[in-house]
Amino acid sequence: MGSIIETRNLSKSFKHFKAVTDLSFTINHGDIYGFLGQNGAGKSTTMRMLLGLIFPDSGSIYIDGEEFNNGRRHLLSKIGAIIERPDMYGYLSGWDNLKMFAALSDSTIKAARLHEVLEIVGLKGREQDKVKAYSQGMKQRLGIAIALVHKPDLLILDEPTNGLDPQGIAEMRALILSLSRDHGKTILISSHLLYEIEQVATSMIIIHKGKKVVEGKVNSLLNPDETFIEIDILPDDAIQHKIEGSEWKSMLRTAKHGSLTFKMNPERTPQLNSWLVGQGIGVTEIRSKHSLEAYFLSLTDDTVITNRAI
Repeated sequence: MGSIIETRNLSKSFKHFKAVTDLSFTINHGDIYGFLGQNGAGKSTTMRMLLGLIFPDSGSIYIDGEEFNNGRRHLLSKIGAIIERPDMYGYLSGWDNLKMFAALSDSTIKAARLHEVLEIVGLKGREQDKVKAYSQGMKQRLGIAIALVHKPDLLILDEPTNGLDPQGIAEMRALILSLSRDHGKTILISSHLLYEIEQVATSMIIIHKGKKVVEGKVNSLLNPDETFIEIDILPDDAIQHKIEGSEWKSMLRTAKHGSLTFKMNPERTPQLNSWLVGQGIGVTEIRSKHSLEAYFLSLTDDTVITNRAI
């Protein structure tokens, strides 16, 4: 379907601090695009550049194929965003907040559209309550309603699950999936809850110290054959010798006193377990460590990056 956002060689500095360096990535229509990086990696700076809140020192941003600059701010009508926690007036009702922000966005927005977005985000029936009585999850969903009200093609959500309890996180996850599946929205979502990104994202980028480390489809980057299987065993002095002559030798990564680590497809774990038991090795626990969190840390931990370069 083509790209809705494309950046080419974006760079941004604040005095002597290089926040973003030569950053290029593409978000296609229909993506749920995970934007990952440690605190200070440059995520918020990049999102602010996408929204025209700050401007890059160099590089270009394209929205639906048109270059975005000061003279083409009309392109921002294609985007709705929540950057950090949405600022709302607690003494006003959810309805009044939504109506006020809608008027700032587009004075032609009708009441029917306000009812529609409240239904989408699950706040129908609570719109007359004052926002100060809302839970944090309700405030986040009202913020998304405000971002949706002008019918944008792309939503930019900065840490939408921040501060939410487990129920609120699950509701936010379901809403994000519904916005993509049922309402055709493309979504750029940053989060420090990597498990949540793994549950919803179709594509992702990981940046580290303002630079792109990797970008691609989630199901391609998280290759099941790259899974680490950790196995706790009873001490066995002959373990190395037993594995040496087996098909599992090529998959073994570490063998420590009481533990083994294999790099392999987890579907073969039962077969490996049966082989270990057949060799008289006492297996006490098996854990799978292929996750977005493990992958993320392998790419953004400076020690790992240094070792990989060596």
